[in-house]
Amino acid sequence: MSAYIGIGGWTYEPWRGLFYPKGLAQARELAYLGEHLTATEINATFYGRQKPASFAKWRDAVPEGFVFALKGSRYCTNRKNLAEAGESVENFLGQGLVELGSKLGPINWQLAATKKFDVDEIAAFLALLPAAHEGIALRHAIEARHESFDDPVFYALLRKAGVGVVLADSPKYAVLDATGTAPFVYARLQNARVDLEQGYDDADLDHWAGRIGSWTAEGRDIFAFFINGAKERAPAAAQALIGRLAEI
Repeated sequence: MSAYIGIGGWTYEPWRGLFYPKGLAQARELAYLGEHLTATEINATFYGRQKPASFAKWRDAVPEGFVFALKGSRYCTNRKNLAEAGESVENFLGQGLVELGSKLGPINWQLAATKKFDVDEIAAFLALLPAAHEGIALRHAIEARHESFDDPVFYALLRKAGVGVVLADSPKYAVLDATGTAPFVYARLQNARVDLEQGYDDADLDHWAGRIGSWTAEGRDIFAFFINGAKERAPAAAQALIGRLAEI
């Protein structure tokens, strides 16, 4: 099994001269990221529709073994009744993301922080998430941020659907059990500190390396992203974690 470690996106001005070498053309930033990390989470897909040509360009910029996780569209997830998101889910899947091919990672369906668990609504939403689209297998994960989702019934629904739950290492949101519902784990690590060069201290990085090592030993693929928090430290944190995993 594999561990894919990355950050959110690849365009962020404070990374220039800190992660990206000074003078590196912006058009080369994704390729550079692909040479040093193994994944990134695209947030632009949350806000708007992308072009098939864009997905193809991103695919060709990075090496084999690199993956793109995608944020599901807000038009799917930021609504009063998730059961009514069918057309929006179809539009999201039909925008050309299959151009990523083998480099397509999981889709993170991030729910509004105020969305509370309703068994019928969530069951109906999960039924809208297909296992494949145009011959490309899909992996889905739900980022539920309200504490009401820490419910055995929620986990049972996900397990039945083969859908993951996002583990958000965050001081702001509920930490849900991310290990038992799907054959992969999706983690968003959001506790980076600006006063630490690597964002996380050695003990925390060792902790996450140990957890990821255990998950991969169980046969799960891991997708872990350093995101939010002290964002300028995210690339260094990801590189530090990749280095630790290489030693396991």
